[in-house]
Amino acid sequence: MHRIFLMVLSLLCSITMLKAQTLYSVSGKIIDSEGAPITGANVFIKNTTIGTISNANGIYKLNNLKRGTYTIEYTFIGYDNVEHVIDVQNTDVTYDVQLSEASTMLEGLVVTAQKREELNKDVPIALTSYGTEFINNINVSQYDGLSEYVPGLQVQLQSANNPGIVIRGITSDNGDSRVEPRVSVFQDGVSISKSRGSVVELFDIERVEILKGPQGTLFGRGAQIGAMHIIQNKPKNNTEGEIKLGYGNYNQKQLTGFFNTPIVKDKLLFRLAGTYNAYDGFIDNISGGKLNGKETGALRASMKYLISDKTRFTVIANWQQDTPPGTAFKSGTYAPIGGDVKPWTAADLEQGENLGLDRTVWGVTGILKHQFNNVWDLTSTTAYRAFDSDEAFDGDGTAAPSLYFHEIAEGKQFSQEVRLNFDKGGKFRGFTGANFFFEDGSQKVPLYTNEQSLVVLMADYLLGTNYLVADGVPAFWPAIPPAPGIPDELVGVPLQEYNEEYYANYGKNYSGDIFLDFSYDFTSKLTATLGLRGTWENITAGYEAGQAKYPAYLGYLTGTYPNNISKPTDGRITKNDHFLSMVGRFALNYDISKNVTLFGNVARGRRPNVISINADETRVLNDEIVWSYEVGAKSLFFNKHLLFDVNAYIYDYSHFQTSVATFDTDGGINLLTDDSGNATAKGFELATQYSINRNLSVFANYAYIDATFDDTDDDGNDQAYAGNTFRLTPKNSYSAGINAMANLTSDMEAYFRPSYSYKSGVYFEEDNDPACYQEGYGLLNFKVGLKYKKRADLSFYMNNALDEEYVIDAGNTGKTFGIPTYIAGPPRFYGTQLVVKF
Repeated sequence: MHRIFLMVLSLLCSITMLKAQTLYSVSGKIIDSEGAPITGANVFIKNTTIGTISNANGIYKLNNLKRGTYTIEYTFIGYDNVEHVIDVQNTDVTYDVQLSEASTMLEGLVVTAQKREELNKDVPIALTSYGTEFINNINVSQYDGLSEYVPGLQVQLQSANNPGIVIRGITSDNGDSRVEPRVSVFQDGVSISKSRGSVVELFDIERVEILKGPQGTLFGRGAQIGAMHIIQNKPKNNTEGEIKLGYGNYNQKQLTGFFNTPIVKDKLLFRLAGTYNAYDGFIDNISGGKLNGKETGALRASMKYLISDKTRFTVIANWQQDTPPGTAFKSGTYAPIGGDVKPWTAADLEQGENLGLDRTVWGVTGILKHQFNNVWDLTSTTAYRAFDSDEAFDGDGTAAPSLYFHEIAEGKQFSQEVRLNFDKGGKFRGFTGANFFFEDGSQKVPLYTNEQSLVVLMADYLLGTNYLVADGVPAFWPAIPPAPGIPDELVGVPLQEYNEEYYANYGKNYSGDIFLDFSYDFTSKLTATLGLRGTWENITAGYEAGQAKYPAYLGYLTGTYPNNISKPTDGRITKNDHFLSMVGRFALNYDISKNVTLFGNVARGRRPNVISINADETRVLNDEIVWSYEVGAKSLFFNKHLLFDVNAYIYDYSHFQTSVATFDTDGGINLLTDDSGNATAKGFELATQYSINRNLSVFANYAYIDATFDDTDDDGNDQAYAGNTFRLTPKNSYSAGINAMANLTSDMEAYFRPSYSYKSGVYFEEDNDPACYQEGYGLLNFKVGLKYKKRADLSFYMNNALDEEYVIDAGNTGKTFGIPTYIAGPPRFYGTQLVVKF
């Protein structure tokens, strides 16, 4: 009996202890106001360290909770916080949460510049981030328009085939397939940096981040002085769509939209987006057609497969085609019939409607993300991309058939990156990984010419005369004329009415990277960041100049016989070389308060070595190195409603590479990249955004840049460009804008969004030729409209409202022959847009 009593007592104690140790959970789903799941929302029990984040389906779960009452806080940047009191007793609790977008919080505060989501304020880099709402408000579709509102960034678009991207005075615009850009352009983590393939439409995107200073650790070998990262919208777990229709002057037609839907709820998601934007050229061409127009169509399809709570795979396919009319490289020396040499009036480019661009860019990207545990996760990005472009342009800018070019550029690339991200409890976080990159490209330039006109152009260049065009009518000399320096045996030799030749460059590159970048919190206020990237490159460069269709006797005068312009080669000349390099950064963040952060960084940037080849010589140029030193402060006040940033920097360059086109009587025309020696850039930037309330927000920024070539090189020798200002670099630039709204009824609101941008004078050539200079100018844009229930939006817009006359480029091929050409900037554009959401 005693034994039975003890057994019963023991059993009762065990049951009591088991009951006392029973633990419960709180779980649920976090969605937005449209019903779409929110991934990465923070869920914390107040006044404890217990917390979690929502997964790809918006699901969260807090485990191991004892019985009791808990106050749980749900937060996600860009959304209003939610608190809820939950009573946990004898069962698990399910609680779903809907978060609403913050009505007045600033856009673009969350960035992924350091390969993880964090506030811009906490990133020790000078960084500008704009979201889709800002881009729509200022009514831009390409990043040249966006650049007007980014301090330190300038973008010049001769055409979609020929951009010039400038960050703090450093230009990346070389179409040579053997030359790497200084500024990287990325699309969802994939490089699209080669200039002939880098221009993409900004439609259905999440945000654009512009990072300034060397970013080799974060973005690889092409980010010597900065990077632009375009993050596109990905499929969501809900059904929604939008259509935008627009029509404006110059017969502008716009159609943009997207449709998003789950194919399999909570498992397989799909999104389709597209755009078409076209307008007639705003420069009349007397020889036929219009110039400086646009016609672009683009499509994007993406799918996201939620393999499990911890694994998801996204595939994105992009396609874009550009078929605009020709670019108005108008001569500033010879006027067309009945016209003048102003860049904004009618031109007479002799090929008429044959001028223009046909460019196709497409690519496929696959992104696999897997979370191993609360510390480690993996991202694998695989991508293939290709572009093919053919641009026809008139190099002399007149009715004379002297220099009619095509530029045929092709490129393909494959990249694979594997990155391990880690976050050990917040103190120690970062990423490590490896990257493989392959690219194969070419740039072929056929020249079609009437030698009877070309000889006049050459005579004008060599003798300082002006015979090429008189009263708008081209001159033709049927034979080589007598002139100083012309051998008697060439005088009277007949010239062809038509001839053609070409030169081409080729570039093939294999590269591999190993990288590590991490941050460590020494205290709750002080954080240090260290990044390193080692790169191995296998580069093959080639050059070829074919023989002219007919023997070109003018070549005896230029040293290029049997060609007119480029000295022929005996087939393709190639050279291969290998390079090893290292770049890195070190940065400090110090939180003065929860609102203000100071930062400083030192970074080493690199532009890869160039193998420069022409018919006469092959050279391997030193890699271009820059040391960057930067300090700044970032602040965020009033519950993330007021942002203010300031920074200052110094760049020290060695072996600065420049591309120069020359023409002489001992080798014809040569396009060479050269090592121009040392250079220095310094400056500072200010930026602020203030969302005063739901109906009023403002922004403003300012940038000062002093970027010049040094007086001497490392050996104390005088430099050719000593003291010259970098091209496309305004010393002062600023912009400001307002977004003002007024409630007309409970369902209707009106808005007014004016903005103004200004840039001081710029040189278009590194020799600082006064003939290739644009005085300072400002542009006023505005958009006004009505919005109904956030479902329909009718607006009227006007860009360059004051019809400012300015040029976006000067010099070009014509300058090589002493007759620079000029490209007019867009005049006043206006129109209406209707946006419908469903």
